Amino acid sequence: MKLLWVKNVQFTLSKGKLVLLLAITIFLASCGKEKPLPVFGEREVVGTDTVYHTIAPFQFVDQDSALITNATFKDQVYVADFFFTSCRTICPIMKTQMLRVYQATAEMPDVKILSHTIDPEYDTVALLHDFAERLGVTSDRWHFVTGVKDSIYKIAQTSYFATAMEDKSEPDGFIHSGAFLLIDRKQRIRGKYDGTKEEDVNRLIADIKKLRREDAL
Repeated sequence: MKLLWVKNVQFTLSKGKLVLLLAITIFLASCGKEKPLPVFGEREVVGTDTVYHTIAPFQFVDQDSALITNATFKDQVYVADFFFTSCRTICPIMKTQMLRVYQATAEMPDVKILSHTIDPEYDTVALLHDFAERLGVTSDRWHFVTGVKDSIYKIAQTSYFATAMEDKSEPDGFIHSGAFLLIDRKQRIRGKYDGTKEEDVNRLIADIKKLRREDAL
């Protein structure tokens, strides 16, 4: 009886070690697999493929009078937002936070920023050029674009799911969200962040790195 008890103990310990080893193996395997970022917007299944929402074709002009289209961001990751230079409410905070993104991605040549003015009548190319210079940023990495007002509002609302419109009841005559949108190489929205909150922008910076790792797989 005593020998049998010892054997049972030995068997139990061996079984326990096996379970522990299996649990550790599963944990390490799960740690090695990073969960991909979500894809925003509607999707449909076409045959065996899933077709995701993408940014609609656009054509704007940046602070250096360069034509900016979807092709500008081919094989690029970019962050988009909507603002206007005379904004006295959330825009100054947004630009301070976006400048953090610009600085954090300085060594990432495949990461760009696209800021759309929602007041194109006031925000001329020359004014956007001066605005970019005052921020100390370059157009090869950060595009400030202007264009037809209705086109800007439409792409904000239907492509980026962001608020951008005239509203005379607002102090500056416009209303827009403070959202920063993370766009992947296939022009799909992979993240939405509050550009007025430091902690959300920290998450954006981390997600940019995560998206680049995802693309590298």
